[in-house]
Amino acid sequence: MSLNNDGLKELIQGLNEDLAGEYNAIISYLQYSAKVKGPYRPQLVDFLQTEIPDEQGHAQYLADKIVSLGGEPVVEPKPVKTSDDTREMLQFIYEAEAETVENYKKRLEQAEAFGDVGLQSQLEDMIADETAHRDEVKKILDGWT
Repeated sequence: MSLNNDGLKELIQGLNEDLAGEYNAIISYLQYSAKVKGPYRPQLVDFLQTEIPDEQGHAQYLADKIVSLGGEPVVEPKPVKTSDDTREMLQFIYEAEAETVENYKKRLEQAEAFGDVGLQSQLEDMIADETAHRDEVKKILDGWT
C-alpha cells in the first residue's frame, strides 16, 4: 500500500463523498417510489424499490471500508432533489447514477494507487451495478412520452 498519509486522507474523503451519495440514492429511491404518478406507477414503484437494497449494500461496504482505513463514516446524505414530476425524478436519478459511476472510477484509480486489491474489486462491481442502474433509467427516459 503505497499512498502517503495525504493520499490515504484523500481516499477516505472520497469514499465518504461516495457514501453520502449512496445515502442520497436510498432516500431518493424511497421518496420517488412513494411519489411517482402516472400510468407506469406500478412498474416504476417496483423498479425504484428494487434498487434500494443495492444502494444499501454499497453504503454498508463504504462505511465498513472507511472505518477499516481509519476514517469516520459520514452520516449526512448529499442533498436530495425533490419533484412531483415523474419524468424529472427519473432525470434526477439518471444524473446521480452517471455522477456516481464517474466518482467510482476516480476512487478505483485511488484504490489502485493505494494497492488495495479488495477495494479495487469491489469498486469494479459497484461501477457495474451503477452503470446498469444508469443505463436502465436512460432507457426509461428515452421512451418517455
